[in-house]
Amino acid sequence: MDLPDAITHFLSKPAAEETTPFGPDVLVYKVAGKMFALTQPDEFPARINLKCDPERALILRDEYDSIIPGYHMNKRHWNTLVLDGSLPGKLVRELIDHSYDLVVASLPKSQRP
Repeated sequence: MDLPDAITHFLSKPAAEETTPFGPDVLVYKVAGKMFALTQPDEFPARINLKCDPERALILRDEYDSIIPGYHMNKRHWNTLVLDGSLPGKLVRELIDHSYDLVVASLPKSQRP
């Protein structure tokens, strides 16, 4: 999966929005004001930061060289995926869904899409 496909998947999630709270160089994807993904589109290779269950985050980092602790994030709860072609697209989509679902589950029921 490449970055444009990842961004399309971010924005396909219910109530997802693209924001730039850290300036124009960092795209942040939120649901109900809570971040579930971010990227710097000018980076090469492209990278995306995704929220992840802490235990699963460690397993993924052990299994894939292209999944590392979240850059500039709480490394317990965030992973950085390096989109260098080594990660299966199905896995990247599933991890985007996982990140989104974690954030939605943390929202009050009245704010969930």
